[in-house]
Amino acid sequence: MSRFRSVVLDVDSTLTGIEGIDWLAARRGPAVAEASNALTARAMAGEIPIEQIYAERMEQVRPTAADLVALAAAYQEAAAPGARDTVGRFLAAGIVVHAVSGGIREAILPFARWLGLGPTQVHAVRLRTDDRGGYAGWDESSPLATSAGKPVVVRALALPGPLLAVGDGVTDLALRSVGATFAAFTGFVRRESVIRGADHVIATFDELRSLVLP
Repeated sequence: MSRFRSVVLDVDSTLTGIEGIDWLAARRGPAVAEASNALTARAMAGEIPIEQIYAERMEQVRPTAADLVALAAAYQEAAAPGARDTVGRFLAAGIVVHAVSGGIREAILPFARWLGLGPTQVHAVRLRTDDRGGYAGWDESSPLATSAGKPVVVRALALPGPLLAVGDGVTDLALRSVGATFAAFTGFVRRESVIRGADHVIATFDELRSLVLP
C-alpha cells in the first residue's frame, strides 16, 4: 500500500528541466531571456509575488501557437529521468496524480499525455491564440498566475489524502496550507528558502518513488 493516496506534481523544473516561459523568452533574444530568468528566480524563491510579474513576462514573450508546439517538444526532451516511469507506477498503484503548474496549459498538455496524464489531470494557465496562431492573451482570471493559486486549485479538487505535493518553488511549498506533505525537488534547481519549509527533500524520481511506494 502506498504512503499517499494522491500526488500533486509541479511541472517546470520538476517533471522537466525547463522553465517554460523562460525557454520561450530565450526565443526572443538574450535581453528578454535575461530579464525573464531574473524575474522567475526571484518569484520562485519567494522574493516577489508571482502575480507581480506574470503579466509582464507574458507581454515580453507573447507566445504563438508555433512556440507552444516547440515548447511541448522541449518539455519532453528535458523530462526528468524516471519521471514517466514513476508517474506510470503511481497510476498503476491506484494513486491519484495531478500536474499543477503556473505554466502554459497548451504546451504542458502534450507532455502530460506522454507522461500518462489526461487533460482533467492537468491544471495550468490557458493561453489564447488568434486564427493565424498569433498571441491573443492569456487567462488573467487563473489563480495559477498568483502565489496563492496552487492551494486554491488543489483545495477545489478535493483529492483523497494523505496528499503529497512535489515541486521546486514557493508556490509548491504553499500547498502545505491545504494539508499536503511537501517534498522539495532539487533535481534541477535548489532553492534554500523552499527547502527550509519542506517535509522531505528529494533530487530524483527514484527517491520520489521510494517515498511514495513502500
